[in-house]
Amino acid sequence: MVNLSLYHGMSIPCIGLGTWQIRDRKLLSELLRKAYDVGYRLIDTAAAYSNEIGIAKAMESNGLHRDEIVLCDKVWNAFRGYEEVQMACRNSLKKLKTDYLDIYLIHWPAAPRLHPDWESINAETWRGMERLLQEGLVRAIGVSNFKTHHLEALKKTYNIKPMINQIEFHPGVQNTEIYDYCKAHDILIQASSPLGNGEILSNEELMELAKEKGKSAAQLCLRWAFQKGVAMIPKTANPSRLAENMDLFDFQLSEEEMKRIDKIPYCGGLGIDSDEVTEFG
Repeated sequence: MVNLSLYHGMSIPCIGLGTWQIRDRKLLSELLRKAYDVGYRLIDTAAAYSNEIGIAKAMESNGLHRDEIVLCDKVWNAFRGYEEVQMACRNSLKKLKTDYLDIYLIHWPAAPRLHPDWESINAETWRGMERLLQEGLVRAIGVSNFKTHHLEALKKTYNIKPMINQIEFHPGVQNTEIYDYCKAHDILIQASSPLGNGEILSNEELMELAKEKGKSAAQLCLRWAFQKGVAMIPKTANPSRLAENMDLFDFQLSEEEMKRIDKIPYCGGLGIDSDEVTEFG
């Protein structure tokens, strides 16, 4: 497994297991066992996924040692605020049966359409995140779905810069502005949906290149992101796909091939705008 470094010295696996919409405990146990066997060491979850207890049970039943696994969790929107985020973290720690999280993220920024005081809400939540880091309850802190202006606003008050920004990032949604910003500010991009909604896998340009390389379109998406220095959280409920998603390190994309993928137009996006979204508050 290749690791990527965060600016404060911690390193994390470049690819992890996404668990969004996977709540069945039998399936979780099977996925974690097979994921571990093929080399996964990072598990991504969130309070909103309602599977933290299931993940803890799956780790226990499979005999996975806590110090071998990088756990990434996210605070839900109902727990924004200095005190609230600390309480949410402690609740997640109990559910996951651990005394620390490796990575803790703010799941969504406060949306300007819903919160005129969105800047102060995000700032107070981040202040609570900094406190969790200082107390040793988390090893790295970051954000998710934050755009450039969200990060610029946070910059006015933070003492500790976010280490990670988990966003949608794949050949069909390249989010160039926030990618460039995070690169310039040494914030690691972690792709929460490196395969989008799946539509990108049917893109003609990508399929043609995949045929030339003798790889799948999914592997090309992941390799493209890896070569851009992006960590990835592909989600699958199919155990047989776990090994395929991990099989990225026996080939490279040339500069010309990277540019071919860069030119793919918008395709397969999830269509969720963190400034416009209301259902996630």
